[in-house]
Amino acid sequence: MKQDIYEQVTNRIITQLEQGVIPWKSPYFSKVGFPRNFSTGNRYQGINVFLLASLRFTSPYFLTYIQAKELGGNVMKGEHGSLVVKYGTYTKEIEGAPTPEQSEEHRKYLKAYTVFHASQIEGITFPKPKDVSEFPATERSDRARALVAGMPNPPKFAEGSAVPCYRRKLDSVNMPDRRFFTSEESYYSTLFHELTHASGHESRLARKSLLENKGIDAEGEARKTYAEEELVAEMGASFLCAHAGIAEAELENSAAYLQGWIDALKSKDAKGWIIRAASQAQKAANYILNTQPEA
Repeated sequence: MKQDIYEQVTNRIITQLEQGVIPWKSPYFSKVGFPRNFSTGNRYQGINVFLLASLRFTSPYFLTYIQAKELGGNVMKGEHGSLVVKYGTYTKEIEGAPTPEQSEEHRKYLKAYTVFHASQIEGITFPKPKDVSEFPATERSDRARALVAGMPNPPKFAEGSAVPCYRRKLDSVNMPDRRFFTSEESYYSTLFHELTHASGHESRLARKSLLENKGIDAEGEARKTYAEEELVAEMGASFLCAHAGIAEAELENSAAYLQGWIDALKSKDAKGWIIRAASQAQKAANYILNTQPEA
């Protein structure tokens, strides 16, 4: 069952990519806010953000079938729900363990749920979302600047590099001069990508895909580690852009970019990869924002 859920999630992301939609580049949650459960008020986390945002709804609110009923509403006839997943751990008692320390085993679980968007539900009035991307450009830049300044234990920073990059051995983010970017938003979108890499440093989150990353020229299994870390950085930047109100363009990437991710996700042993990368990206964004994840 777990493997089936992993496969469902991966196939949904692949389908989006094959249709020319990059889930982690979608401007929709940057515009209307992160997808959230209307009943609990909590934002969806990790891969669920991309599964729901890529549906292109213009409101961030979702409910399960039962939650809609409890709130006095009803899912309209003929509507089909959307997949979300819950990932966590539980403790299993081990009978006959030789020592008390070995009497418990922590196991992971992954469960699938179905949720419905506000537009699929009748009988409930949902609030109109605030479009943060409509804030003045100066305000979005101020939000981005404050986000960067608030990162705890930040890496060293330098402008003037030929290309944007994060150098782990020096723990340094290097960026080209701002005049080489088409806009402030483009500059910060790129900077957020590099800061997400930096969050994986051993002095911060000690992320395996960064610490074992051998770079773009890696081959074999090492190439997969490089690709996973790049996906973490792409997704982490997307989370941070949304917090700043920066809507990334969906069509700025080439067919080769799309095909590269499609091939990676279709490769052997990649079924759990997309969920793990999104989870690591969420942790990176939470670290940079210095916030705790919602329950």
